[in-house]
Amino acid sequence: MLDDIRTACRRDPALYGVHRIEVLLYPGLWALWGHRLAHRLYRWGVPLLPRLISQVMRNATGIEIHPGAVVGRRLFIDHGAGVVIGQTARIGDDVTMYHQVTLGGRGWHRDPKGGHRHPSVGDRVVLGVGATVLGPVHIGDDAEIGALCLVLSDIPAGARLRAPAAEVLPRSPAAAPGSQTSRRRSQEWSTTTSPH
Repeated sequence: MLDDIRTACRRDPALYGVHRIEVLLYPGLWALWGHRLAHRLYRWGVPLLPRLISQVMRNATGIEIHPGAVVGRRLFIDHGAGVVIGQTARIGDDVTMYHQVTLGGRGWHRDPKGGHRHPSVGDRVVLGVGATVLGPVHIGDDAEIGALCLVLSDIPAGARLRAPAAEVLPRSPAAAPGSQTSRRRSQEWSTTTSPH
């Protein structure tokens, strides 16, 4: 537990000085600690209780880690909301994960029951906001998966993935502010949202 706290303090620039005590409020830590207990019970073959712990932690933190997932040392989940880690996922040491990351399967129609169907993540990997890694793929050590990347195949060690950035598109003349189309849409909206 102390190792997890030290890891969060090292990797989060918001935790400095007197603010370090706030680490105890981080949902990623609580989800990880709950997972460690649930995973131990899961390995011992205890029915229901590991999954119950997982669901309680999901409701409390917004982070869902299946009890069967293997999580390495010093995992840091920053913010954490919407993180999902599937049953057969394997996560190496010193991994950093941001909110809305999914380590999932490809679906019941493609994944064999009881087989390895979730990603394996190497050591020191960074998974950016909203990164989605699906299927039994392997992400090599020291890889950086950027925000909103969709990964469906193996990624070599040290690779850096980036999703396309948003692009500013010119407005069509009809949709420009002040045009008749724009005023008409504005009037339609005000009549449909009117409380009367």
